[in-house]
Amino acid sequence: MNRKKSDSWFKRAGQVIPGGIYGHVAPAAGLPRSFPHYCKQAKDCRFTDLDGNEWLDFMCGFGAILHGYLNPKVEEAVENQRLRGSVFNQPSTLMVELAERMVEAIDFADWAVFAKNGSDLTTWAIRVAREKSGREFIIKAKGAYHGVDAWCDPGLGGRIPSDREKILEFKWNDFDHLSDLVKKRRNQVAGIILTPYHHAAFAPSEMPADGFWQDTQNLCKSEGIALILDDVRTGGRLHDSGSHRFFNFTPDMAIYSKALGNGYAISACLGSEWFRSAASDVFLTGSCWNDALAMAAANASFELSQKNGVASYIRNIGKFFSSKLEVLTANHGLPLKMTGPPSMPYPFIEGDSNLYKIQKFCQSCAEVGLYFHPHHNWFLGSSHSEKDIIETLDRVEVALTHFQANER
Repeated sequence: MNRKKSDSWFKRAGQVIPGGIYGHVAPAAGLPRSFPHYCKQAKDCRFTDLDGNEWLDFMCGFGAILHGYLNPKVEEAVENQRLRGSVFNQPSTLMVELAERMVEAIDFADWAVFAKNGSDLTTWAIRVAREKSGREFIIKAKGAYHGVDAWCDPGLGGRIPSDREKILEFKWNDFDHLSDLVKKRRNQVAGIILTPYHHAAFAPSEMPADGFWQDTQNLCKSEGIALILDDVRTGGRLHDSGSHRFFNFTPDMAIYSKALGNGYAISACLGSEWFRSAASDVFLTGSCWNDALAMAAANASFELSQKNGVASYIRNIGKFFSSKLEVLTANHGLPLKMTGPPSMPYPFIEGDSNLYKIQKFCQSCAEVGLYFHPHHNWFLGSSHSEKDIIETLDRVEVALTHFQANER
C-alpha cells in the first residue's frame, strides 16, 4: 500500500509533537509499517487514509463508533444543535434530557453526571466512594485498565509510590483472593472497581466465572463497599441498558463513554440514590464538559441503541464473524481463537507466546485493507452488515495465502 503522505505527515509531527503520535494509537502500539498514521475520512464501517487507501474497519475508533461513522441520525442531531451553539456559560437542556433518558433505561440508576473521557469519571467515582464511606482503599483487578490517571494507568512515567499506596489488586475471577483483601482491610475499603469482563492488553479476554459477579455484589453489600462498574469500553456492545444486565448483577455506580456519543467526546457516571449526596460533594467540572453538540450526539446515539436493539445485533453479527473466521483460519492451519464477547472479540493464536504469529496475521490482513489490531480487542458496530463480513472473510482468505507464504 502507498504510505508516502502518511509517512511525510508523521515526520512533520515528530518535530512538534512528542513521539509524533502518542498513547494507544501510537504506531508502536499496533503495526507501525502496516497501519496508516492518519485518517482522512470515514463512513459506516470503512475509512480512507491520507494516501487514499480504503480500509474495512474492525476497531471502530477503538470502540468510540457504535452506529457507524457519520451516522445520519446522530449527525442530524448534532447539526441541528450546531446552529444554536455548542459551549455556553451554562449547560443546555440537552443535559437534562440525556440524564433522564439514561436514568430511565439503566435500572439501578437514580442520577447521572457527565464529563468528556472515561478517566474523568472512573477517578471521580472512586472519590465518591471514599466520600461516602470515609475509607481510603480501592480494589481493582490486576492488569485492568481504568484510564490514564496515576492510580491506574499502565505506564510508569511520572508516577510516584504514593499514587498507588491505597490501591489493592487481585487476580481476575479469583474471588477468594478478593475476599481475603477485603477481610485484611475490613472497614477500610471504599470501593471495588471492575470491568464487566477482563480485557487486559496482550492477553486473551476472560469472561467472569460462574457466580463471580453475584459473590462480588454480595461481598460489597455485606461490607459496605461501593461496587463500581467500569463500562467505558463495553457499554452499548453487551446490553443496550448497561453490561451489568448482560451478566445479571447490580452495581452502585457505572461509568460509560467510548460509544456513548458515537465519536463525540462524552462520558457519563450513573449511580444509585445511596450515593447522591456524596456525588454532590465531590467537585466535578470542565470548561467544555457541557458541550451541547456531544449531548445531542449522545441523546441520538442512546436512542438508536434502545430503539433498534443494537447490542443484540452486534452480538449476533459478531458471533457470525468470529465463528466463520475461526473456521477459515483453522482450515489454513492457524489455530486462531476469538476470545471474549463476539461483539468485541480479542484474537489469540494458541502457542503464540511471543505474539509473533498474530502480528504477522494482522499484517497480512492489512495488506488487503483489513484493520485488524494484533494487541487489542476488536469492535463490531451496527454498520457492519453480513455483506461486509462476507467481503472481510474473502479478503482474509487472500491474506492467509500471503501469511502462509511468508511462514515458509
